[in-house]
Amino acid sequence: MISRKFFPALLAGLLLLSVSVGGAQQQQSQPQTPQPQQQGVTTYVVDTAHSNVGFTVPILNGVSKVAGKFADFTVTINYDERDITKSSVNATIKAASIDTGIEKRDAHLKNADFFDVEKYPEITFQSSRIEKKGNGFVAHGAFTMHGVTKEIALPVMPAGTFKNPTTNEMQMGFTAKLVVNRQDYGIAWRNPRAPNFVGDLVEIELNLLTRVPPKQS
Repeated sequence: MISRKFFPALLAGLLLLSVSVGGAQQQQSQPQTPQPQQQGVTTYVVDTAHSNVGFTVPILNGVSKVAGKFADFTVTINYDERDITKSSVNATIKAASIDTGIEKRDAHLKNADFFDVEKYPEITFQSSRIEKKGNGFVAHGAFTMHGVTKEIALPVMPAGTFKNPTTNEMQMGFTAKLVVNRQDYGIAWRNPRAPNFVGDLVEIELNLLTRVPPKQS
C-alpha cells in the first residue's frame, strides 16, 4: 500500500526536476558575448596644404646642398593598424611642380636636361607589398621617374594621430626618407665646366598629414 507521504514527495521531486531542466536549457540558450570585430583597412588621403614632398641635392661633392620641393602631388595610404602587411601606399607627383626658389633653375630642371616634364609629366610610386619594421613599415614597390621604373624599398614611419574635436575627422601623420641616384633614372646632365658640381645622390623626404575622407552619402 502506497503511503500518503509518497504523492507529495513525488510532486516535489517533479517540480525540482522541472526547475533544473528549465534552468539548464535557459543557460544553454543564452547568446555568447560577441567578439569585437577586427579593425579593417583605413584609407588616408594626403592634406597637401599641410604636407611636404622635399628633396636635397649635394653641390660640389657636399660642400653645400640645394633644397627643393614638389608642390603638386597626391598620396593615398591604406593603413591596417592590426596587420600592417595589408596596407598599401600610392603616390603621384607632378614633375612640373618642382620648386627650388629660383625660377631660372626651375626652368632648367623641367627641360630635357633633367626631368623633361613634357615627356614625363609624372613621378609615381605604387607599393606591391608592405613589411613591418620596428614601429613603422617598409613599402616595397615600383618607383617611376623620367620614364624609368625601378623597385625600391621606402621606409615609412607613422608620426602620430589627431582627432578633430569639432568634425571627429581622424588625421594621421607619416614621414619617409629615401636616397635615389638620379643617374639610375636617366637624369644624367653634367655641368660642362664642373662635371661634379651637381651631385647624383638625391635625398627625398616626405612629411605627410593625411585624413580619412568623408563618406559619400
